[in-house]
Amino acid sequence: MKTHTLSILVSNRPGVLTRISALFSRRGFNIQSLAVGPTEREEVSRMTVVAQVADEAALEQIVKQLNKLIEVRKVLELGDSAVRREMVLVKVRADAATRSQVIDVVGLFRGKAVDVSAETITIEATGSDEKLQALLEMLSPHGIVELVQSGQVALGRGAKTLTEKSK
Repeated sequence: MKTHTLSILVSNRPGVLTRISALFSRRGFNIQSLAVGPTEREEVSRMTVVAQVADEAALEQIVKQLNKLIEVRKVLELGDSAVRREMVLVKVRADAATRSQVIDVVGLFRGKAVDVSAETITIEATGSDEKLQALLEMLSPHGIVELVQSGQVALGRGAKTLTEKSK
């Protein structure tokens, strides 16, 4: 199975996310990452779906079925030439003695401390999945208390765009 990233423009209406995720579920494809948010137009949302698909024929079938949904305006499979980012918030044990070590690690990954208490420090970092996993590996000896990671968001590089023209 190969991982594919789909960028989908949809009408900003209730139930759209349910219909799209159900389509993947019915086909037996696991969604690894899902991010949904507004676009530059209020009536349109962008979904970024990362899923493992058996082969190109299965991917083509998913795209065709997505395009049949009334709420779907455009679908684009993002290849290697896309800007991809995820965000992680991680709470790490850090007392006065270890706090500077944690901050040094965070600095190496261009993250930042967003909350500090006597026993913990909360870090925010963005980047590729590989970068964030490396950060978590470096922080794990200090003790990860809590963690949340966003789904991947992605845009095509250069002039390649999914955004539809104003009607």
